[in-house]
Amino acid sequence: MQFHHSGYVSGDPRVQPAAGVGIDRPAELPDEIDVLIVGSGPAGMLLAAQLSQYPDVVTRIVERRDGRLVLGQADGIQPRSVETFQLFGFAERITAEAYNIGYMNFWGPDPEAPQNIIRTSRTEDYGYKISEFPHLIVNQARVLDYFAEAAAHGPGRIAPDYGVEFTGLTVHEAGTPEAGDYPVEVRLRHVAGERAGEERTVRAKYVAGCDGARSAVREAIGRKHLGDISAHAWGVMDVVVNTDFPDWRTKCAINSVAGNILHIPREGGYLSRMYIDLGEVARDDNHEVRKTPIEAIIAKANDILHPYTLDVRDVAWFSVYEVGHRVTDHFDDRSSDDSDASPRVFLTGDACHTHSAKAGQGMNVSMQDGFNLGWKLGSVVSGLAPESLLSTYSAERQPVAQQLIDFDREWSSLMARKPEEISDPQELATFYLGTAEFPSGFMTQYGPSMITGDAEHQELATGFPIGKRFKSSQVSFVCDGNVVHLGHHAKADGRWRVYAFADAPGAGEASALTEWAEWMSSPDAPIARFTPDGADVDAVFDVKVIYQQPHEAIDITRAPEVFRPKTGPLGLMDWEKVFAAAPSFWCPTDIFEERGISRDGAVVVVRPDGYVAQVLPLSATAELGEFFAGQMLAR
Repeated sequence: MQFHHSGYVSGDPRVQPAAGVGIDRPAELPDEIDVLIVGSGPAGMLLAAQLSQYPDVVTRIVERRDGRLVLGQADGIQPRSVETFQLFGFAERITAEAYNIGYMNFWGPDPEAPQNIIRTSRTEDYGYKISEFPHLIVNQARVLDYFAEAAAHGPGRIAPDYGVEFTGLTVHEAGTPEAGDYPVEVRLRHVAGERAGEERTVRAKYVAGCDGARSAVREAIGRKHLGDISAHAWGVMDVVVNTDFPDWRTKCAINSVAGNILHIPREGGYLSRMYIDLGEVARDDNHEVRKTPIEAIIAKANDILHPYTLDVRDVAWFSVYEVGHRVTDHFDDRSSDDSDASPRVFLTGDACHTHSAKAGQGMNVSMQDGFNLGWKLGSVVSGLAPESLLSTYSAERQPVAQQLIDFDREWSSLMARKPEEISDPQELATFYLGTAEFPSGFMTQYGPSMITGDAEHQELATGFPIGKRFKSSQVSFVCDGNVVHLGHHAKADGRWRVYAFADAPGAGEASALTEWAEWMSSPDAPIARFTPDGADVDAVFDVKVIYQQPHEAIDITRAPEVFRPKTGPLGLMDWEKVFAAAPSFWCPTDIFEERGISRDGAVVVVRPDGYVAQVLPLSATAELGEFFAGQMLAR
């Protein structure tokens, strides 16, 4: 963590200095708002945390509840989400309080006594096999708390306006007198406190609907939730129990003649979540199954676990749901016959995709929706990028949602099978491990667009597939020899990362890297063209270099100045943009080898949301300039 950038800091370094609208932030909702977020769920709170890094953007978030979420329904945290937490600065803290899924065990009927269940296999969880981050379980409420902290501690000082309900909106057509600079007219109502019942209207440039499966924002823009509910119901409960079931503190998929259970231990050492198969639902049930009492759910769980028993001592929460799979027809308000129009209203999370909870994807995919949208809104409203950038949100996230629905439909079907329908007892375990990269969040790959290049030069860095998330690897700081993960030395601050992987010569020697660095410092390069006047030289582009040599073989003072910028009010040199790749006593790996990077060097461009945008040779300066010119506004 870097601080003391503007002088000595004696307090919590995670609290950034207030700036822009974060200085004397008004308690009352203003009449005009740049970005209005509706709903403080995972997508909405991440969006607020991201936009807090754009203090010149007036952002407010309204929430119908009268305060913070106390008990969330989502709890599974996939490794990609923990990567995201790292970018927002709280991965270590939330990991410390979460339950780490180290194994998943599978149970099925005993062939010699089918009424009993036996363990059929033990499998190591996929988290650490494909990431440096674990697969966690922690209550959604705590995730929201951490994002709320990040939003409140960011320069924009964003905090939810609780007790305010969204009731409708009107998007005025561009160019009309009604549109003005804030074309979205939003109707709100206070539902809590002394002002309960009071209604008012605000104007916004953009609205993000993060308001759940029954989204009023979705209804207001006429989008349709397409899909259906399967004829199968599940009870879910968070409980503390006494039991003789030996795997109570291990994640388990349990199949028995009485039904199925997905069992997930929770944080804290005692609490667990159970998804209990309630069987098929009659066509004329009319959702009556949702009234199933907790006593019946507990009894069903005991039937499935036979010969083991549960003595439920406390129920923190329970519900009954019917598995549904739905995707909204479009994730913004732009009509299909007006492709040139700029979207003004966006849908995220459950507002645009719903599915079963058993694959642990809802909160995770929702957060990535918010991450994808946040930096784009910040860039457009702050004048860094054209409005056309916003059209990439629906284009990128809708295919991801459909892939999620397809995956969840298959996983849910496998989980709901009866014993006689299973020919291979290992099939579920095989599927769980074989598809691990998808639920982990690592299979998302955005196609070519104004912000994602093509694969013409992919062979220069095969371990950084264009369009996929930047997969970190260990390197050493040249300044002190300490080992760090390259990807962890980034923040969710809206900046683009440009990683220059050097060719063979060292610092200060004539090389392709030296020529590239000279160009990056020239008036024709993106830094000069797109960094706002008066801003730090690295305010938009965080440029780093990774040399092939050991750290002790590099003189950092001879590295090109673009990698040693002097920034902040004191003009201090940043010592932490120069890295070494060669293995050392503390760093056994070489990122060039691990990520298939050419020894002739390469440039890897990473978007503000952590996805690889471009791979180019060091000589391709014109192509790099054209790439950014295609999606940024000159200062």
